[in-house]
Amino acid sequence: MITRRQMISSTLAAAGLAISGAAFGQGISSRGVKAQPRGKPSGRPFLSRITDVAEQARLTQPIIYGGTDSKSYIIEVVGCGVAFIDYDNDGWVDLFLLSGTRLEGAPPGTTNRLYKNNRDGTFTDVTSKAGLQHTGWASAVTVGDYNNDGFDDLFITYYGQNILYHNNGDGTFSDVTERAGLRQPATRYGSGCSWVDYDRDGRLDLFVANYLNTTLEKLPKPGENSDCTWKGVPVNCGPRGLPPGSVQLFHNNGDGTFTDVSKPSGVAAASGSYPMTVVAADYDNDGWPDIYVACDSTPSWLFHNQHNGTFREEGLERGVALSEDGLEQAGMGVGVGDYNLNGNLDIFKTHFADDTNVLYHNDGKGNFDDVTTRSGLGVETRYVGWGAGIVDLDNDGYPDLFVATGSVYPEVEKRLSAYPFRTPRLVFRNLGDGRFEELIEEAGSGISAPHASRGCAFGDFDNDGDMDILVMNMNEPPSLLRNDVSGKNHWLKVQLVGLQTNRSAIGTRVIARYGSRRQAQEVSAQSSFYSTNDRRLHFGLGEERSADLSIRWTNGATETILNVAADQLVVIREGAGIIRKQQFK
Repeated sequence: MITRRQMISSTLAAAGLAISGAAFGQGISSRGVKAQPRGKPSGRPFLSRITDVAEQARLTQPIIYGGTDSKSYIIEVVGCGVAFIDYDNDGWVDLFLLSGTRLEGAPPGTTNRLYKNNRDGTFTDVTSKAGLQHTGWASAVTVGDYNNDGFDDLFITYYGQNILYHNNGDGTFSDVTERAGLRQPATRYGSGCSWVDYDRDGRLDLFVANYLNTTLEKLPKPGENSDCTWKGVPVNCGPRGLPPGSVQLFHNNGDGTFTDVSKPSGVAAASGSYPMTVVAADYDNDGWPDIYVACDSTPSWLFHNQHNGTFREEGLERGVALSEDGLEQAGMGVGVGDYNLNGNLDIFKTHFADDTNVLYHNDGKGNFDDVTTRSGLGVETRYVGWGAGIVDLDNDGYPDLFVATGSVYPEVEKRLSAYPFRTPRLVFRNLGDGRFEELIEEAGSGISAPHASRGCAFGDFDNDGDMDILVMNMNEPPSLLRNDVSGKNHWLKVQLVGLQTNRSAIGTRVIARYGSRRQAQEVSAQSSFYSTNDRRLHFGLGEERSADLSIRWTNGATETILNVAADQLVVIREGAGIIRKQQFK
């Protein structure tokens, strides 16, 4: 049987259609979809309550990003990511928050910020001590141990010059961009990025996206042309109408330096889109990492690993380039996970207002079907979606969906009250039968409170066995959403340490089997929107008190650990099994 996805792909390919902004509209892509009627509420209690505890956690400094009441250029509206990183290896995840600036110059104190976890629900700003003070238009962050010395390093993309920070292992970082061969000769608008061991040699390589091929000085003014208005209101221009971006791949030479292999690897051949978030994972279960790139208002890209150092862009034929009806969407954020517990990695992608976010179901061979409507996600089209995750919030064993939202046009709210600038977060609770139901107020005040949010990351900052959420808010302090789970559901956390493979275990696959269910997860170095999650994999187990773990390391080696007790963190070293167990409070 020919699926709708296959029909659309073959039709477009046969027609030789050049998919561009001119084909489907101006500015930012939106299909003009009206929300579907909501079904009858399930009536099930949601055992997760989410509260913003940023202020009591001492996260009070605002994240500066562009103007507050109006934004003249697209660089002011995109925002940036955040990261959970245990930079000092003390077993408690710390926070790294990116920052932008303003056209007229940064307010005093504006910088990226590193917060050390005090293990009591509070954090201390150690940015200056760590050597991470920097001001500019930061975009994305990826976390990984590129030189396998046991400490996670940071790579950050910018409008301007990207930066590689080496973790010195003593609480400080050093800018090694020049020494590593990663300084670019000209200004670029860096966007998504991810560490990925694409050739499985045990060293982390680096994939970097560039959103636009232009500079700030060349950008048109609001209202200057048809790409610079939205619903009749003059707004910042783009991305349509602006020169599209590109992607790069840098091979790790093993001596602290990198070589640009964008052309020989084939990734440089991709063109015509505006690439944003990057998520590297093995989407077709062949043991080799592929790379999915959410692209804004243009077809998204899936780079399929050819096992020989090259990639082939196959987003269209694999069903993840466009919507089910063959239209472009404003792809921003990406969550990857196994929502229906069949052992395959599915994709959840966020889009613009008046459109649905999209859920792509993976058939296990890297072919995807858009199941947005049948899964119940079509009930929500009001907000602009950014950061996203497929994450089990209530530990019932079924991964839920989370979305951070926020408009890009502060000017529009004054004339069209239906499109506010600050909007709530979204939780779609997994009902366990392939369907989801939307929860806002029911999930807690941290979800219903309105903000103009962008990146978000998922991790357990207080080590209590559930998944909390760190959220970037435009020109406000961040949100630290503490998750408090009630009831008797169980959980298991898995921390992996590579030995022959990369030390961070990025790209390693774990399948947890609990009761009659099985769930796949992979260690990744970027997802959501421009952000990085806690590298400890978290499995909600529901009523089950143990799980069997199947691990496939990035070099293809496998190991199985049976009957692992619930409600603990297990640290697994490649080839050595469990080397440490830790029960949380």
